[in-house]
Amino acid sequence: MKIGIMSFAHTHAASYARLLRGEPDIEVCGADPGPHQAGEVRGAELARQLGIGYADSHAELMAWGPDAVLVTSENANHRPLVELAAKHRAHILCEKPLATTWPDGLAMVQAAREAGVLLMMAFPVRFASDFARLRAQHAAGLLGQVVSIRGTNNGKLPAERAWFADPGLAGGGAFADHVVHIADLVETLTGAEPRAVTAVSNRKLYADRTEAETGGLVMISYADGAIAAIDCSWSRPASAPTWGGLTLSVAGTLGSVDLDFFGPRARGLDAATGRPIELPYGPHHDVPMLREFTSAVAAGRQPQPDADVGLRTLAVMLAAQESARTGTTIAVRPI
Repeated sequence: MKIGIMSFAHTHAASYARLLRGEPDIEVCGADPGPHQAGEVRGAELARQLGIGYADSHAELMAWGPDAVLVTSENANHRPLVELAAKHRAHILCEKPLATTWPDGLAMVQAAREAGVLLMMAFPVRFASDFARLRAQHAAGLLGQVVSIRGTNNGKLPAERAWFADPGLAGGGAFADHVVHIADLVETLTGAEPRAVTAVSNRKLYADRTEAETGGLVMISYADGAIAAIDCSWSRPASAPTWGGLTLSVAGTLGSVDLDFFGPRARGLDAATGRPIELPYGPHHDVPMLREFTSAVAAGRQPQPDADVGLRTLAVMLAAQESARTGTTIAVRPI
């Protein structure tokens, strides 16, 4: 199988490339034509470091004839790359969020459907083994009816790629970066339809480095009566030993469960600086996600999460942005 990586803009692109190049019978080639921010290792040099092939343009990458592609560009550039891949009949794994606007999201889904190609969303956390156990417990009725979910997805202001802090390229700030992950987990767990969103935001942290919101709290009401609260803030200091984390607390009528998806870590002090360090261990969530994608492409079946999940989580993100902007509760667009 030939897999193309369309842009190295997203920090996940390097992780995906390293994992895929180690898989038997998979050939990987990237294209990252730029422009690139000064000081960022991108383009042909990053491809060389990753040990994968490189094309000077996305058109050249498509001429290579990939069976599938990973779209890991700036969020605002997802649409043209998805449409280009669909035109060349390449199956697509797209980074989150699906798009930065509703018309772009709809156009991307339509392009994939008209071309008859598979479109999957990159939501790796749903593949965590702890989450699989939680889903099994919920399906067995051990939690009863889920009444509330509290999620946190906190991190540093993304520094490795400057575009994350550019509202035009990212489609926002902390809302665009973090809301969709937990919105996907809630949908995957409960199957409930999001109905309305109330959100607040601020820019008290990292105000000198971005015009986007850096702090946010999102409340989502669901059709089955459940309520979810998401803290999506860039609230970790730059000096923190890790980028951040993601937690989920689920309360049901028969019990409750708390998950810390990135909790397993070895902790200590750097001998040279005395500063704390943390090294994560345990299964890599990207591995089962990538295998779901490649096995689905090989078998010709629709992988999950699919494009409809991408649209529904995008609808929640856009409603949160509108709610914070207007100070009102916003109905979530149906699809």
